[in-house]
Amino acid sequence: MEKKVIATEKSPAAIGPYSQAIEVNGMIYTSGVIGVDPKTGVAGETIEEQTTRVFENLKGLLEDAGSSLDQAIKTTVFIKNMDDFGKVNEIYASYFHGAFPARSCVEVARLPKDLLIEVEVIALKD
Repeated sequence: MEKKVIATEKSPAAIGPYSQAIEVNGMIYTSGVIGVDPKTGVAGETIEEQTTRVFENLKGLLEDAGSSLDQAIKTTVFIKNMDDFGKVNEIYASYFHGAFPARSCVEVARLPKDLLIEVEVIALKD
């Protein structure tokens, strides 16, 4: 079993000792992705802005790994405030076509850079 490190400029660089994603046996495992613009290092202020940026970042990361959001089989969503669940769902749904992946969503006390959302994905390689 060989693992391949995935790195891209289409998603924020790792801010610690971890990889943006790892490929193993035709599966892509992403680290948690936050809503920071990879070009500017700036995050939006609202849950809508950050959620949209998270999924744009994930989209770019998965594309560079040879996959896509449509190949996602499991996501984990970490949100700072469960009251944002409906807003997150609306944006989340717009990024998937066909069957939605399995998902967990949990409210957390704090996220990196004090952001409002972080998402990780497990996807099949195309």
